[in-house]
Amino acid sequence: MTVQDKPSPWWTAARYADRRPFLLARSAITKAARAWFEEQGFAEVETGILQVSPGNETHLHAPRTELTRADGSHVTRFLRTSPEFACKKLLAAGEPKIYEFARVFRDREHGDLHLPEFTMLEWYRANAGYDAIMADTIVVIAHAAQATGIGPFSFRGRTADPFAEPELLTVAAAFERFSAIDLLATIAGGEGDRAALAAAASGRVRIADDDTWSDIFSKVLVEHVEPNLGQGRLTVLFEYPSPEAALARTKSGDPRVAERFEVYACGVELANGFGELTDAAEQRHRFTAAMDEKARRYGERYPLDEDFIAAVGQMPEASGVALGFDRLVMLASGASRVDQVVWAPPAGET
Repeated sequence: MTVQDKPSPWWTAARYADRRPFLLARSAITKAARAWFEEQGFAEVETGILQVSPGNETHLHAPRTELTRADGSHVTRFLRTSPEFACKKLLAAGEPKIYEFARVFRDREHGDLHLPEFTMLEWYRANAGYDAIMADTIVVIAHAAQATGIGPFSFRGRTADPFAEPELLTVAAAFERFSAIDLLATIAGGEGDRAALAAAASGRVRIADDDTWSDIFSKVLVEHVEPNLGQGRLTVLFEYPSPEAALARTKSGDPRVAERFEVYACGVELANGFGELTDAAEQRHRFTAAMDEKARRYGERYPLDEDFIAAVGQMPEASGVALGFDRLVMLASGASRVDQVVWAPPAGET
């Protein structure tokens, strides 16, 4: 491609005009969401982007930077993948209901649904079960659709009515329905049985010799389950298997599953929520295991935020959710890619 063949910059008037209706929709959705949170008594917070640890999930990657202190010494910091650590410290400090429109960063991600810099709308309720946050999420999505007047969402040939009663579906039921796999039979003592899941998924997904239980789970989820979710209406996929609990607590009475849910529309994941884990020792154990796996796969590991782990042990019972705001705007505005709904795309991304 020659210089002359390259598209004009996104800010060129003629090209920008195509994006402007989506951006005006973004403003309307932002205003509607803020109004709802204010009505519900939430405090809007702004937490720091530079963090000691960007998050400790195996497959999340974050840009890093080096800061020079006044004395000339250097310290490594990361651009956060989520505001979760800081928000939970605020819960430990005593804030009862908070939300944030947070700029977050994910390295190694790009596509119609991914940008390396994007907006995450996160909110938390102290002393509330995760069913309350599930209900919040459905309401926020409906308010976004109402703000633009779009009616049913439409994406890649699929539609979903954001005002219809959502489908509630456990992960185990979804695996049974869409892949004929008894997922819970492959979990014992909170751990995944890799051999059992590999046998059950054989012929359905390609399984590599070094795939873990979680790898196989993710392949089945992405290839067989997710494309069927959020069809006609929103889907709330809940009770994630305990090996995929992340920062969620396990369900009382059934250690095979965790209080984790995701919300889908038109096959697109919009939100990921938890009944929050408040056991600091368990959180450390999970993070350490995830960083060991990251080191094995990618040759790197992120430090643990000791301040955060201490805060986990002091948090009240709480629930929270992270909603991909750009994706929501994309669906509620009728855009086809997330880069169409951000005011100024990350440098070199369009």
